Amino acid sequence: MSLDSGRRAAGLRLGGTYYHPQFQAHAVKVLLGRHAISDRPDVMMVTTLGSCVAACVHDPAAGVGGMNHFLLPDVPQSDAGSVDDAARYGAVAMEWLVNAVLLRGGRRSRLEVKVFGAARVIASSADVGRRNADFVRTYVEREGLRLVGEDLGGNRARRIHFFPHSGRALRRLLRPEALPQTVSREMHFLSDLSASPIEGEVELFAED
Repeated sequence: MSLDSGRRAAGLRLGGTYYHPQFQAHAVKVLLGRHAISDRPDVMMVTTLGSCVAACVHDPAAGVGGMNHFLLPDVPQSDAGSVDDAARYGAVAMEWLVNAVLLRGGRRSRLEVKVFGAARVIASSADVGRRNADFVRTYVEREGLRLVGEDLGGNRARRIHFFPHSGRALRRLLRPEALPQTVSREMHFLSDLSASPIEGEVELFAED
């Protein structure tokens, strides 16, 4: 089976993977605003998080899973159109990821969710990490999904390794010297979204 990465749907062949000898797996970087889906036992998804959140969704019976990476909880009314930009918001990223897993043979009643990130690493009066944590917990509960693991909050950046076939996830706290690069990347995207509002409509996947 191919490894899929999606913006609006699973089905795009993913490039840029590399072999990770420690884990004996093909590693796929899940960048901000993206998600990846796979049912292959030799695939590992990797992302680095500060205030952002990554959700790992897995169907243990189908052996398929995926990971996303989003920046802010909800799409503002004025920012609701570009596929690339809209996927940076949790409200869009979660819908796309869940529906992509369903399209690959998962069933909603079996889905298990693990969530990571949401640290307070950006100096701002608005605690972006806390907002992200509140959003993703509320989303999972509202959608009737099963939250089987979480590691949210704190003030340290994280690296997440997720094995979509088995649902196994590993969290590694990064050293303090790695934090500035993570914060700089998130601030860059926040600045872009503020300066360039997204126009139009967002079309979410319909549930099967």
